[in-house]
Amino acid sequence: MTIAERLQALAITLPAVATPAAAYVPYVQTGKLVFLSGHIAKRDGKPWVGQLGLDMTTAEGQAAARAIAIDLLGTLQAAVGDLGRVRRIVKVLSLVNSTPAYTEQHLVTNGCSELLVAVFGAGVGAHARSAFGVAQLPLGACVEIELTAEVEA
Repeated sequence: MTIAERLQALAITLPAVATPAAAYVPYVQTGKLVFLSGHIAKRDGKPWVGQLGLDMTTAEGQAAARAIAIDLLGTLQAAVGDLGRVRRIVKVLSLVNSTPAYTEQHLVTNGCSELLVAVFGAGVGAHARSAFGVAQLPLGACVEIELTAEVEA
């Protein structure tokens, strides 16, 4: 099954690249590596605001991380032209807006990681990962995720 067919089977339509909200670019490619800037969670086109452990559940955080993965895929497609050129999702870095007592950042981030494996398969989609709890994110967003991918030359 092609990546386009997997996306269709998952009922996912990739969004256009969002305009950066500050002084950065959405992605940079150097050699075979493509680095995607952090994407914040959005719901209905607006920042998905909340703090895990205070007013959001882990399941809601996972949904937010999954939504970010879809946005990241849209940016990655814009960067490389065809997601079929992706040879490996190398690394995901996830920042979770959470209370000091909240300890399920890794489970929140699974919302992104599991979608990447569903789209690319375990061989290409499995990746190294870090998940951190942070005191706050831009615009009050609940989750922010950045991604590094390797593409064919």
